[in-house]
Amino acid sequence: MYKKKKILVTGTAGFIGYHLAKALLERGDEVVGLDNINDYYDVNLKYARLGELGINKDDIKENQLLKSTTYPNHKFIKANLEDAKTINKLFEEEKFDAVCNLAAQAGVRYSIENPHAYIQSNVVGFVNLLEACRNYNVKNLAFASSSSVYGLNKSQPFKTSDHTDHPVSLYAATKKSNEMMAHTYAHLYGIKCTGLRFFTVYGEWGRPDMAPMLFADAILNDRAIKVFNHGDMSRDFTYVGDIVDGVIKVIDNPTASSQSFTKESKAFDATNPNPSISSAPYKIYNIGNNSPIQLLDFIKTLENAIGKEAKKEFLPMQDGDVVSTYADVSDMIKDFSYKPDTTLEVGIERFVKWYKGFYKYD
Repeated sequence: MYKKKKILVTGTAGFIGYHLAKALLERGDEVVGLDNINDYYDVNLKYARLGELGINKDDIKENQLLKSTTYPNHKFIKANLEDAKTINKLFEEEKFDAVCNLAAQAGVRYSIENPHAYIQSNVVGFVNLLEACRNYNVKNLAFASSSSVYGLNKSQPFKTSDHTDHPVSLYAATKKSNEMMAHTYAHLYGIKCTGLRFFTVYGEWGRPDMAPMLFADAILNDRAIKVFNHGDMSRDFTYVGDIVDGVIKVIDNPTASSQSFTKESKAFDATNPNPSISSAPYKIYNIGNNSPIQLLDFIKTLENAIGKEAKKEFLPMQDGDVVSTYADVSDMIKDFSYKPDTTLEVGIERFVKWYKGFYKYD
């Protein structure tokens, strides 16, 4: 029988965080959400997500817990991970069974313009979270990494056993640093740390700085969409519902050291170390669709769902970007029987229906 948990989910005003919190609440878990609601993109979308979780915008006060009007098992706090005092107080009072850290300063290209924001949120904030887990005896931590850590790696599909020492953006470097810091705390303090490298997530309530929202907005308003690298790009587009299913499996099954893995799993060898496992309770997983889609095919699927052809502006590659992403999810399949099953056509249809409704298009 499933035992309910009390889970801190950071980033619940964000895209994946909102969907994860909703799924956990609907199965009966107690969820405390945390977000600083920064203005990296439209805060109205963030407040609307929180509103779906029963958190009224007008009732939110800095560093104060607020009860949901929709879910009796949900509370929310507007706070910064960089604020160690507030984070420690929250851990002391709430006594979490598990933590899932999805809060971060997002965006690959924005990190080129605003590097300090990434260090504060993604590095300082993450250390504060690790310290709180250590000091308040939380032994189950799942955290968001990113497919961007693969950087200059050209070997595909990307495997968690690949080395990731050549990032091409500061965002990627901060996510790599999260993985290394988590390993240190797993080794020193026995915190079960599981890192999740997400691959190009799309779906309802998505981020307006990402391709699906940018493209939909341009198509519906008769503007040209920007097609970088002249369309010669592919992404392992993954529907948000499939991502959340994988995250929940990880939260429910905190990692152990490689020495206690099943016989099919390769134990950690310190003389030839696999970067994704350890003698400590630490593991890295890719979460993706395991099926890259050409950018122009993605655009065509979006055009079909909207019922309108896109105007296209073909441009060269952007700084900090990569030509292709492709996730090897064999570890997720082996350990959790995980396999995304939402087709691009179904996922895009759901996204477009939500988008037209939310932004009031006929």
